Amino acid sequence: MSIDNLAPKHKSTLHDREWEWEGDLLIKSRELVSEGVVVLTLTDPAGAGLPEWSPGAHIDLLLSDGLIRQYSLCGDIHDRRSYRIGVLLDPGSRGGSQFVHDKLQAGGTVRVRGPRNHFRLIEAPEYLFIAGGIGITPMLPMIAAAQAAGANWRLFYGGRTRDSMAFRDELSVYGDRVSIFPQDEVGRIPLISVLSEARDDVLLYVCGPEPLLDAVETGAAHWPADSLHTERFAAKPVDAPADALESFEVVCQRSGISLSVGPDQSILHAVEKAGLKVLASCRAGVCGTCEVDILEGKADHRDTVLSRAERESNEFMLVCCSRSLSPKLVLDI
Repeated sequence: MSIDNLAPKHKSTLHDREWEWEGDLLIKSRELVSEGVVVLTLTDPAGAGLPEWSPGAHIDLLLSDGLIRQYSLCGDIHDRRSYRIGVLLDPGSRGGSQFVHDKLQAGGTVRVRGPRNHFRLIEAPEYLFIAGGIGITPMLPMIAAAQAAGANWRLFYGGRTRDSMAFRDELSVYGDRVSIFPQDEVGRIPLISVLSEARDDVLLYVCGPEPLLDAVETGAAHWPADSLHTERFAAKPVDAPADALESFEVVCQRSGISLSVGPDQSILHAVEKAGLKVLASCRAGVCGTCEVDILEGKADHRDTVLSRAERESNEFMLVCCSRSLSPKLVLDI
């Protein structure tokens, strides 16, 4: 059994992003697929192939006035001619989803950067997928990959109402492997029973709103370490460790510059203030764009992207939010 484009171990490649693909894509189609969710299909205006991607990947949409938003790719990983994304109109939108719904129409163009993947599907004999609302989008290519690889899997998909749950028809081909939970009809996903049996050979993938992720993390506390893989829409508050440093030195090895990072600034802010460029999008530790390699020192990880094993490896960090536990931190910048 194998899964196409699968990376069994995270390898940082984001420290030097000058090579990353960026370009204007044509909005080939725009479709309202459920209450509040539009699906955009994006293609190269000249018909050229697009960079390959793997299940769990997302792209950046560069919208207007510096507004950048990340959306999961939810199409066919073997289709090199188009990208597909689903965008929920968030009532509390800070401008991103509102712009997509109001301004992006079929026939127009949008600037895209990426793709990148911090929610990789790791090869396993069995998967348990849990999605809430628009969190279904990264699950679609994961399910397709698991199905193609002959793995066992189940999906538990919850939403406010049946009409608000996108891609139901697409998922119906999988029969009873998919369980739908419209909250107004049957209540929430019964996480206590779903997560009751912890198994060494099952990986758990979850995406959705913060209350769902918190509930799954609590319910899966007895599962083996690193069984749980999550993707968040917003940053999760992370408490500073007892040995956190208020100030520390950052050495940018490739640039030959040393910086002092104070208590009220991020490493990213200090680096940018010194005139150096590190690609960044969310600036909240969610998207993984600003990942850099650690050459010396120990990071104080405060992101919501890296797994526990990745943090313990101390090989890379997100400089938009994470800090240092050593007086000097040497980074590949």
